[in-house]
Amino acid sequence: MSTKFSDQLFVALQHVLPQHTLSRIVGRLAASETPWIKDAFIRNFAKKFDIDMSDAQEHDLTAFASFNDFFTRALKSEARPIDANVNTLVSPADGVVSECGTIENGQLMQAKGQYFSLHSLLGAQPELTDTFANGSFATIYLSPRDYHRVHMPFGGTLRKAIYVPGDLFSVNGVTAQLVPGLFSRNERLVCVFDTPKGPVALILVGAMIVAGIETVWGGQVCPLSKDIVVSQFDKAGRSPSVKLNKGAEMGRFKLGSTAIVVTPKDASEWIDGLSAGSAVRMGEAIGEFKDSEKETSKA
Repeated sequence: MSTKFSDQLFVALQHVLPQHTLSRIVGRLAASETPWIKDAFIRNFAKKFDIDMSDAQEHDLTAFASFNDFFTRALKSEARPIDANVNTLVSPADGVVSECGTIENGQLMQAKGQYFSLHSLLGAQPELTDTFANGSFATIYLSPRDYHRVHMPFGGTLRKAIYVPGDLFSVNGVTAQLVPGLFSRNERLVCVFDTPKGPVALILVGAMIVAGIETVWGGQVCPLSKDIVVSQFDKAGRSPSVKLNKGAEMGRFKLGSTAIVVTPKDASEWIDGLSAGSAVRMGEAIGEFKDSEKETSKA
């Protein structure tokens, strides 16, 4: 099927727009606590994207301190139960699976006919490329109407966080089809956790008008630098230990983006039926470790 002219124009504009400047301007507006600015911004956004507030702890749109506060709103504790099987990987976010499967020849599928480099995705860190070579991946797109906190797919201890500067293309289906190497060229944060089942990487990918990425251990991360920044958490004296349980919040996006889960070769498999277009909710099982036994106690 041929690409629509409107889609081609949408992507072409992103190549010429000042992506970072535009995103930071929107970011300042989103952080504004001026009532008439933030209330109008929130009200119009909620209407345009038909935001479901029934699961939110706070229902009153005017009660949020800023648009960012609304966008990263907390949910009721019972709204997203965490799958209790000790061997399952759970979805880190609400969203839709863009693609999932096996990493082949160092490439992850981005969309039909489009692939991107594992090495580039991981910030060109050779040891990580070797660790996750021929592993499994699941890419989850968070639309503007989704819950935008990101949670742990499995319990673990943070080993390394890598900030990778880059572009800020939109990450929706159109750009995934038309922008080569989208997820390995956008600004992102690569987080590697050591778990009882082996290493698991969780990558938070920035996008057009995403005003920033935050983590629970370090706060605002992006924009951070024009260079790759590697933070070690596994050696004494470098950084305090960060240990998070399965389903615990690890970060959040200020406006929509994408989260990618990566595991090593033969470590895990995705559940039957999980494929491009599958809707997922944070906390539900999306995969299982291959060497696991079917247990039901809590992870």
